[in-house]
Parts: sequence; structure tokens; C-alpha cells
Amino acid sequence: MLQIVTRVDDNLAREVDRLVQEGVVASRSAAVRLGLETLIERHRRHRIGRSIVDGYTRRPQTETEVGWTDEATTKMIADESW
Repeated sequence: MLQIVTRVDDNLAREVDRLVQEGVVASRSAAVRLGLETLIERHRRHRIGRSIVDGYTRRPQTETEVGWTDEATTKMIADESW
């Protein structure tokens, strides 16, 4: 396993230590791993979202493709007893 060495300011270190003390993470290393995993996952989701938007921008859906959903939703709501 690769080891990454970094420096953090005192306030951040105290906050990480608090997370360890409260049992949110098992250790400082676990906190750093979780932070990196979260950053990578957030970036991955952003990249996928951007790709989806780009695809729909290049080829927008037509009324034929999505019009039936509005009709079906309206009918479903009308069928509700509330």
C-alpha cells in the first residue's frame, strides 16, 4: 500500500482528532482515506452528470419520446382518491 505524507494546519488536525474521539472514524489515516474517497466519488458523479447533460444537449429528447410521460402522470394523479 502506498503511503502519502501531507501536512495539515492545527485546526484541521484538531477537527480530525475530534472525529476520531467521537468514533466517526477509527484513526487519522481512516479520516484521510475517507476524505479522499469522498472527493473522488464526488468528482466521478460530477463527471457523469456533465456527460449526461452534454448528451442531452447534443441530442435533446423529442416530444414523441417524452410526451407520453406527461399524459401518464396526469392520468395517474387524476386516478388518485385524494
